[in-house]
Amino acid sequence: MKKLYRSTQNRMLAGVLGGLGEYTRIDPTILRLLFIIALFFSAFTLAIIYVIAIFIIPDGGVDY
Repeated sequence: MKKLYRSTQNRMLAGVLGGLGEYTRIDPTILRLLFIIALFFSAFTLAIIYVIAIFIIPDGGVDY
């Protein structure tokens, strides 16, 4: 079973979108572009969700 982790190799800010890209096998660059576009249309609600995800999703370098 695959688990969602924040990426340690493919990270720009905190590794959330890099980890999501590894989990879904989608290029993280595409996810980052879609995130930026959606960020403006969501009145920055996605920014709050991103910050929450930083604390909820474990770092990929730690074995749980």
